[in-house]
Amino acid sequence: MDEPRDRCPIVLKTHHRLFFGDAAVLGGVSPESAQLVVTSPPYPMVQMWDEGFSSLVPEAREALLAMDGPRAFEAMHGLLDRVWLACAHALQPGGIACVNIGDATRTIDGNFRLFSNHARIVAGMERAGFVSLPDILWRKPTNAPNKFMGSGMLPAGAYVTYEHEYVLLFRKGGKRVFGSMEERQNRRRSAYFWEERNRWFSDLWTDVRGVAQELDATSRDRSAAYPIELAFRLIQMFSAYGDVVLDPFVGTGTTMAAAVASGRSSVGLELDAGLADVIEGRLNNALVWGKTRAERRLADHEDFVTARTAAGKSFKHRNMIYDVPVVTAQETDLQLNCGDRLSANGTRVWDVDCAPVGCG
Repeated sequence: MDEPRDRCPIVLKTHHRLFFGDAAVLGGVSPESAQLVVTSPPYPMVQMWDEGFSSLVPEAREALLAMDGPRAFEAMHGLLDRVWLACAHALQPGGIACVNIGDATRTIDGNFRLFSNHARIVAGMERAGFVSLPDILWRKPTNAPNKFMGSGMLPAGAYVTYEHEYVLLFRKGGKRVFGSMEERQNRRRSAYFWEERNRWFSDLWTDVRGVAQELDATSRDRSAAYPIELAFRLIQMFSAYGDVVLDPFVGTGTTMAAAVASGRSSVGLELDAGLADVIEGRLNNALVWGKTRAERRLADHEDFVTARTAAGKSFKHRNMIYDVPVVTAQETDLQLNCGDRLSANGTRVWDVDCAPVGCG
């Protein structure tokens, strides 16, 4: 890469707070203090989460014991409904909520059926006051030889293989207003490349795959953590430098780690205090991951420039930070900041110094 033409802009500082408690209360989170929610809740009617739901919702336990799937499903979602209402209070007007969820397939009392978690969450979010936006299908193909369900080759006895989850998108009210000069500058610095926009804002994601979470097997089994790339991409798409990202179901800390890597602040709620050390470790690991990811974004953009130039297409604009051609004027102030140093600032509170990648 060519040396940047301009000197590095001022380094950012982000703040990250972790609370242990009930996600439906969001204790410690002030009203309208976050600009983005990125979360993946426990999946109702998926057996690995039965115990957790049953411990919090007695009706869910009773329904499961009675083999009443629909009643258990509704009881579990009743708990999530309280969380969505709390998120609505925590988000500022115009804030975005991203919910990664999979539907459940299950045999109860001898009958196999689908429990449509994504449809039920849409209903719950809209009751909480959110506006539904176009969603994303996250396709997670598997090559397992036993992935097909049912009686195989015999008609009316087999079932469609489920290889996707949803990223549901919602907004609190109307479009967000960036009122102050600082907010508008942060928004411009948070731009993504034109070719990233074309790939990220597609309704079908096939290039985000599950990755090793660098956790012990017990923690991974309990959390079913989703890939950091998924949270990272959503944070780039729907937030700006200076924003706070909220995750009411922290688990092993994927969203908070993605915020560290992205130069955003974060707040997280988790019920299991036993994950504290795992979460802090992931925040530390996010420093290296974020720098590597930002460097790859720049390298990928250079490859795009090379391919576009070879195809005979020109560029009308130039990024002022990295001195590279860009397609649109909105990319000229784009700046890739990521966490550079993490330091404790109290109990489960961390400050992160953020440096621009590729400068200096």
